[in-house]
Amino acid sequence: MKHLAEVNIARLKHDADDPRVAPFFNALDKINGIAERSEGFQWRYTDNSGNATDTQATDNPRVIINVSTWDSVESLETFVWGTIHRQFYQRREDWFDLMESMHFCMWWIEPGEEPTIDDALARLEHLNQHGDSDHAFGWSYVPQATRWRSARCNNVAAE
Repeated sequence: MKHLAEVNIARLKHDADDPRVAPFFNALDKINGIAERSEGFQWRYTDNSGNATDTQATDNPRVIINVSTWDSVESLETFVWGTIHRQFYQRREDWFDLMESMHFCMWWIEPGEEPTIDDALARLEHLNQHGDSDHAFGWSYVPQATRWRSARCNNVAAE
């Protein structure tokens, strides 16, 4: 049975040391801890920060990245919209700019696989160029995903 990988990028409205984004950064350890204890969680990319906030995934230093793996769509969906993570998701426009293209995607992987940042960004680019496919997809592509339909917010910031 395949596992699920996801990538999410976001562009901060302010530099990481700006007090206006401090609530986001101050909650990262808590949110990541909840993810790691969530049923179905497998792995997440981390760098020297203990998160992924020191990784410069693009030319813009305000762009941050998250890559993680889960045993199923349902487990990721439960974490995103069934834990305190949802409260931070709903505040994303406080901290992040609206992105011009898709900035979240998922794809299937072999159990135990740990995607690289380059692979994750390539999957996201593929989704932006070609739309949903087996190679890279959003929530609407997977029929077992149900919570996102009612839980998501308007098309703002880092959806």
